[in-house]
Amino acid sequence: MKEFDFVVVGSGIAGLSFALKAAQHGSVAVITKRKGADSNTAWAQGGIACVTSDEDSFELHVRDTLEAGAGLCDEKVVRTIVTEAPEAIRELMEVGVHFDERDVTGHRELDLGREGGHSKRRVLHVQDVTGREIENKLLAALGRSPRVQLLENHTAIDLITAAKLGFATEDRCLGLYSLDEKTGEVETIRSDRVVLATGGCGKVYLYTTNPAVATGDGVAMAWRAGVAIANMEFVQFHPTCLFHAEQRSFLISEAVRGEGGILRDARGEDFMSRYHARGSLAPRDVVARAIDAEIKRSGAQCVYLDITHKPEAFLRERFPHIFETCLQLGIDMSRQPIPVVPAAHYQCGGIKTDINGASNLRGLYAIGEVGCTGLHGANRLASNSLLEGVVVARRACEALVREFPKEQDHKIALPEWVSGNVQDVDELVVIYHNWDEIRRLMWDYVGVVRSDKRLQRAASRLRNLQREIREFYWNFKVSVDLLELRNLATVAALIVDSALLRKESRGLHYTLDYPQTDEAHFRRDTVLSRG
Repeated sequence: MKEFDFVVVGSGIAGLSFALKAAQHGSVAVITKRKGADSNTAWAQGGIACVTSDEDSFELHVRDTLEAGAGLCDEKVVRTIVTEAPEAIRELMEVGVHFDERDVTGHRELDLGREGGHSKRRVLHVQDVTGREIENKLLAALGRSPRVQLLENHTAIDLITAAKLGFATEDRCLGLYSLDEKTGEVETIRSDRVVLATGGCGKVYLYTTNPAVATGDGVAMAWRAGVAIANMEFVQFHPTCLFHAEQRSFLISEAVRGEGGILRDARGEDFMSRYHARGSLAPRDVVARAIDAEIKRSGAQCVYLDITHKPEAFLRERFPHIFETCLQLGIDMSRQPIPVVPAAHYQCGGIKTDINGASNLRGLYAIGEVGCTGLHGANRLASNSLLEGVVVARRACEALVREFPKEQDHKIALPEWVSGNVQDVDELVVIYHNWDEIRRLMWDYVGVVRSDKRLQRAASRLRNLQREIREFYWNFKVSVDLLELRNLATVAALIVDSALLRKESRGLHYTLDYPQTDEAHFRRDTVLSRG
């Protein structure tokens, strides 16, 4: 049994920010199922939202967030995170993140971008690789901390709780089991302070902007441990994923529209002006539905993002990663529009927590995309996600140190993992087939536009798939592929069950059977609980 004062699952901005702070108070294990840099954070292009300009204000940032959230944001949480943003930015700068600046009348100031749903320029960025820059700087700082162990190629399997062990006390989290992919052994990891920072679940869909690690592990683990889950029906589809056979998961940042990019149909017409007063800078849910409607109406495979009116030099400097990637695929964005389609991007729901990331299971916290604090409501405002991750990470550390002082730690020996009479997986094709089936049925039935019939079909098939996967899980040795499949099926079912409960259209949840918003009955969170 390995024992740590703090255990963090996930190595994105939330998990690494927490680990750096927690290391000031004790030993920390950071568990990540691939390399440290393999996270959703590293793929984030746009930037991080924060009020820094005299033309902007906290009140405007709050208003924009509430408007995007379609009535489901917790205003107190929104105000807290928005007002604590400057301190979060300062801390990122302290670990070496250098946000882009520009010359203004003889002095340097932050170069602020604007994205959909924002009334002002307030997005700090590092060209179009903001997340990668933040990830690298946090990992470098982590490497300098002797109190932190980064356990790469370790996949968390399940949480260990007092209830599971049969303790006649208040249920609480005592640690977790983790598969060491290199040895194939399952390790028992003990801690009274477990933080899930596992990111989202984009890989539950056939088309996504997320990396392969985004399989909903944290939500699935928490659900199996009896933790409340909220608002999983609100899956954000990014409107502009590159449509190309060789690059199915490449995001075309919302910042391209922020710098003047226009969405056009196959005839070259600016169709977004028909859907929203802000045109191509409308909130993401509006833009994604509009593109979906245009594609279905016209029979086209995609729409086009046109920024050809900007000079090539500007595009190369502002969007070097996007420009070069497109160029390698034969698309010169300075001379031709970029073909784009919506793709699953961000999980607005997750483990229900308070503003500090605390779940309803004592000792278990969830921060970043895996948690549902109430900031995003029914639709996340662009570039609020990295902000939430770093702000809530700091608050979670303070709360855990305050609520669980080290001197109160209880010496509890946890049971070792018992595999029982299982065998190696004989046919991997079963895992891959089920994986593909889940992702396709979610795309076809639980996508941008939904209906009760589609959702019920998905729910029925998912019940059968979960039964098959459960039988597979208990009869074969655990592997990363099997664990991810198990988690994908769980999260897919949570999304479908939540969507079936919401008999209205709001934010990211749009259903043909209930196209109107029902303020009287559904201005509330969708909370699922096994308790």
